[in-house]
Formats: sequence, structure tokens, C-alpha cells
Amino acid sequence: MTRWGRALRLWFAPQHLGEEGETPDYRFSLANERTFLAWIRTALALVGGGFAVDQFLPDLRWGVRVGLAVALLAAGALCALRAVSHWVRCERAMRRGEDLPLSGFPTLLSLLVGLVAVAMLVIVVLDRAG
Repeated sequence: MTRWGRALRLWFAPQHLGEEGETPDYRFSLANERTFLAWIRTALALVGGGFAVDQFLPDLRWGVRVGLAVALLAAGALCALRAVSHWVRCERAMRRGEDLPLSGFPTLLSLLVGLVAVAMLVIVVLDRAG
């Protein structure tokens, strides 16, 4: 099985993590799970924000409204997928006694959310001025 195949298998069959190294202190596994849940809450908030933009800002031009909604929905989907990927990678690293994996995803997510926030700020200011 390829490296990607083994990693993806752990998404759907986490019991195979037991084959990776030694069981870490349960407190670390529970902390990893809490981090996963925080990422899922963030994903749900982004998805909710995407739907809110689409449903509650009908006065925006169609392209702007859909663009902002799609950006938030895509960020939510990526965040949810990244949550499970990060959980598995951290659990494997802890079991193997390796350093925890580093990721540029938080930076990417922050930039995307920041860009959407700036775009919405410009829209609000222009709407108030006009």
C-alpha cells in the first residue's frame, strides 16, 4: 500500500494506529482530540458564515456574494479535511516518538479568512458611504 493509501486508511480505520509505535500517555491523545474538535468547530463556523453571506446579503451583486460565500465554504471544507489529517499525523508522531508535524495550513487559513474579512469590510464601508 502506498504512503498516501496508508495515511488515508487511518482516517477511516483509526484502530490501525495501534500498529504504529507505542501507545502515548492518554492525556496527549485526548489533547490531540481536543485540537481536532477545535478545527471542526472552526470548519463549521466557516461553513455557517458562507451560508450566511449567501442567504442574508441579497443586496450584494451576485458575483461578489457568491465569491465570498464560496471562499468561506471552501475554507470550511479544507479545514474539516485538514482536521482529520492533522489528528492522524500527530497521533502517529506521538506513537513513534517523533516531533509533531509542522504545517503551513493555519497561515493559509488565516490569510483566506483575513481576505474575506477585508472584502466584507470594504463592502460595508462602501454601502454606508453610498
